[in-house]
Amino acid sequence: MKSTALIALLFAASAFADGAAEPAKQGGSAIMGFLPFILMFVVMYLFFIMPKQKEMKKTEAMRKALKKGDKVLTSAGIIGAVADIQDNIITVKTGNDTKLDFEKSAILRVLEDKPATEKAAK
Repeated sequence: MKSTALIALLFAASAFADGAAEPAKQGGSAIMGFLPFILMFVVMYLFFIMPKQKEMKKTEAMRKALKKGDKVLTSAGIIGAVADIQDNIITVKTGNDTKLDFEKSAILRVLEDKPATEKAAK
Protein backbone atom coordinates (compact mmCIF):
# COMPACT_ATOMS: atom_id res chain seq x y z
CA MET A 1 0.00 0.00 0.00
CA LYS A 2 2.73 2.44 0.96
CA SER A 3 4.83 1.59 -2.09
CA THR A 4 1.94 2.37 -4.45
CA ALA A 5 1.41 5.69 -2.69
CA LEU A 6 5.10 6.46 -3.08
CA ILE A 7 5.04 5.61 -6.81
CA ALA A 8 1.95 7.77 -7.35
CA LEU A 9 3.67 10.60 -5.50
CA LEU A 10 6.76 10.28 -7.69
CA PHE A 11 4.68 10.41 -10.88
CA ALA A 12 2.83 13.46 -9.60
CA ALA A 13 6.13 15.15 -8.72
CA SER A 14 7.53 14.50 -12.19
CA ALA A 15 4.35 15.95 -13.73
CA PHE A 16 4.71 19.06 -11.59
CA ALA A 17 8.39 19.29 -12.47
CA ASP A 18 7.61 19.14 -16.20
CA GLY A 19 5.03 21.90 -15.83
CA ALA A 20 7.36 23.99 -13.68
CA ALA A 21 10.27 23.69 -16.11
CA GLU A 22 8.64 25.87 -18.76
CA PRO A 23 8.08 28.96 -16.55
CA ALA A 24 11.66 28.60 -15.31
CA LYS A 25 12.83 29.02 -18.90
CA GLN A 26 10.74 32.14 -19.20
CA GLY A 27 12.48 33.77 -16.25
CA GLY A 28 10.47 32.24 -13.40
CA SER A 29 11.89 31.72 -9.96
CA ALA A 30 14.31 28.84 -9.51
CA ILE A 31 12.60 27.87 -6.26
CA MET A 32 9.41 27.11 -8.19
CA GLY A 33 11.30 24.35 -10.01
CA PHE A 34 12.18 22.71 -6.71
CA LEU A 35 8.80 23.25 -5.05
CA PRO A 36 7.35 19.86 -6.09
CA PHE A 37 10.34 18.04 -4.65
CA ILE A 38 10.18 20.02 -1.42
CA LEU A 39 6.46 19.24 -1.11
CA MET A 40 7.14 15.57 -1.86
CA PHE A 41 9.73 15.41 0.93
CA VAL A 42 7.36 17.10 3.40
CA VAL A 43 4.55 14.67 2.55
CA MET A 44 6.86 11.67 2.85
CA TYR A 45 8.13 12.92 6.21
CA LEU A 46 4.62 13.51 7.57
CA PHE A 47 3.10 10.23 6.38
CA PHE A 48 5.99 7.76 6.50
CA ILE A 49 8.93 8.86 8.64
CA MET A 50 7.24 10.60 11.58
CA PRO A 51 4.72 7.80 12.39
CA LYS A 52 7.48 5.19 12.18
CA GLN A 53 9.63 7.17 14.64
CA LYS A 54 6.70 7.41 17.09
CA GLU A 55 6.08 3.67 16.81
CA MET A 56 9.76 2.89 17.42
CA LYS A 57 9.83 5.09 20.55
CA LYS A 58 6.69 3.41 21.89
CA THR A 59 8.11 -0.07 21.26
CA GLU A 60 11.42 0.82 22.91
CA ALA A 61 9.60 2.16 25.98
CA MET A 62 7.58 -1.08 26.19
CA ARG A 63 10.77 -3.17 26.05
CA LYS A 64 12.42 -1.09 28.79
CA ALA A 65 9.35 -1.53 31.02
CA LEU A 66 9.36 -5.35 30.81
CA LYS A 67 9.34 -7.14 34.13
CA LYS A 68 9.19 -10.71 35.38
CA GLY A 69 5.81 -12.32 34.94
CA ASP A 70 4.74 -10.25 31.91
CA LYS A 71 3.07 -12.32 29.21
CA VAL A 72 4.80 -11.51 25.90
CA LEU A 73 4.63 -12.29 22.20
CA THR A 74 7.94 -12.74 20.39
CA SER A 75 8.72 -12.06 16.75
CA ALA A 76 8.80 -15.84 16.23
CA GLY A 77 5.18 -16.06 17.38
CA ILE A 78 6.00 -17.65 20.72
CA ILE A 79 3.83 -16.65 23.66
CA GLY A 80 5.19 -17.00 27.16
CA ALA A 81 5.90 -15.33 30.47
CA VAL A 82 9.10 -13.43 31.21
CA ALA A 83 11.14 -15.53 33.65
CA ASP A 84 14.37 -13.55 33.78
CA ILE A 85 15.81 -10.30 32.39
CA GLN A 86 19.53 -9.73 31.92
CA ASP A 87 20.91 -6.71 30.04
CA ASN A 88 19.83 -7.56 26.49
CA ILE A 89 18.68 -11.17 27.01
CA ILE A 90 15.20 -12.11 28.16
CA THR A 91 14.30 -15.64 29.26
CA VAL A 92 10.74 -16.59 28.35
CA LYS A 93 9.01 -19.53 30.01
CA THR A 94 6.70 -21.18 27.49
CA GLY A 95 5.74 -24.42 29.19
CA ASN A 96 6.22 -26.26 32.45
CA ASP A 97 9.98 -26.65 32.11
CA THR A 98 10.64 -24.91 28.80
CA LYS A 99 12.64 -21.70 28.91
CA LEU A 100 13.89 -19.87 25.83
CA ASP A 101 16.33 -16.98 25.62
CA PHE A 102 15.58 -14.02 23.32
CA GLU A 103 17.09 -10.65 22.67
CA LYS A 104 14.96 -7.73 23.83
CA SER A 105 14.43 -6.72 20.22
CA ALA A 106 12.60 -10.03 19.60
CA ILE A 107 9.76 -9.03 21.93
CA LEU A 108 6.92 -7.61 19.83
CA ARG A 109 4.42 -6.75 22.52
CA VAL A 110 3.20 -7.43 26.01
CA LEU A 111 -0.05 -9.36 26.11
CA GLU A 112 -2.55 -8.39 28.74
CA ASP A 113 -4.47 -11.08 30.55
CA LYS A 114 -8.15 -10.31 30.81
CA PRO A 115 -9.70 -11.05 34.21
CA ALA A 116 -11.83 -14.20 34.37
CA THR A 117 -14.98 -12.12 34.84
CA GLU A 118 -14.47 -10.37 31.50
CA LYS A 119 -13.84 -13.68 29.71
CA ALA A 120 -17.00 -15.18 31.19
CA ALA A 121 -19.06 -12.11 30.22
CA LYS A 122 -18.19 -12.53 26.55
